[in-house]
Amino acid sequence: MRPSQSQIRAVLGPTNTGKTYLAVERMLGQPSGMIGFPLRLLARENYDRIVARVGMSAVALITGEEKILPPNPRYYICTVESMPMDRTVDFMAIDEIQLCADPERGHIFTDRLLHARGRYETMFLGSDSMAGLIRQLIPDAVIESRPRLSTLSWAGAQKLNRLKRRSAVVAFSVDQVYELAEAVRQQRGGTAVVLGALSPRTRNAQVEMYQAGEVDYLVATDAIGMGLNMDVDHVAFAQLSKFDGARRRPLTPPEIGQIAGRAGRHMNNGTFGITNNIKPPDEEVLRRVEEHDYPPDPKI
Repeated sequence: MRPSQSQIRAVLGPTNTGKTYLAVERMLGQPSGMIGFPLRLLARENYDRIVARVGMSAVALITGEEKILPPNPRYYICTVESMPMDRTVDFMAIDEIQLCADPERGHIFTDRLLHARGRYETMFLGSDSMAGLIRQLIPDAVIESRPRLSTLSWAGAQKLNRLKRRSAVVAFSVDQVYELAEAVRQQRGGTAVVLGALSPRTRNAQVEMYQAGEVDYLVATDAIGMGLNMDVDHVAFAQLSKFDGARRRPLTPPEIGQIAGRAGRHMNNGTFGITNNIKPPDEEVLRRVEEHDYPPDPKI
């Protein structure tokens, strides 16, 4: 028997908790559904996975770069900005809902938090830091906190030529990503490059090359932090500051944790560290990242 109104759940926790897997399974258990993802590459990854299960005719992909719209899709996989909000679906989910605090994209995520609803079930996925705000804005929401499936631990500083296989090196400018990729290629061999400036076809091909084991190393921007399911054992930061559109600033502990947390999948433990001769984070930041202990974002 279906509920008389939409049930709203907030499934919160650090990376590698199975939140996205849960949302996809819940959606596929309904006649129709829509999930909004924070990245085009993440939307594409999940579109491919869902198509493999239910067929191309049942699934639409709508992002700022790609639009695959069969005549009568049951499921819509979108970037958050591209969600067709005039469509009524049984299940609705928004991923990385803590981006409500983002200075550029926060208004879209906040709008989805307040207004995006499935006919029978609505799910918000993201960081534990959102729990307080969701309690205030949506008192009827059921909040579920999920623990990480594996441990994440600090591994210290390592030179580029000492990084272990299945490592991702992270930087925050296109120039530095390419410089680091060339350095890794010269010292260690094949390297994949992932950044938002690449075309969808090129970006997807780089991810597939890494996942298939054709290369052992990945150099990327913080795009890999938003839920991409890649077989990374170690994340090495080549920078710990980034330009946010207004100024260059240090990464916050949750931002470091979001990116570092891509190391380790399912029950496989992961490590994170630094490279490129940068100064390490202080001990309190490392503790917070290892323990996934982040206070609510003051901007929310």
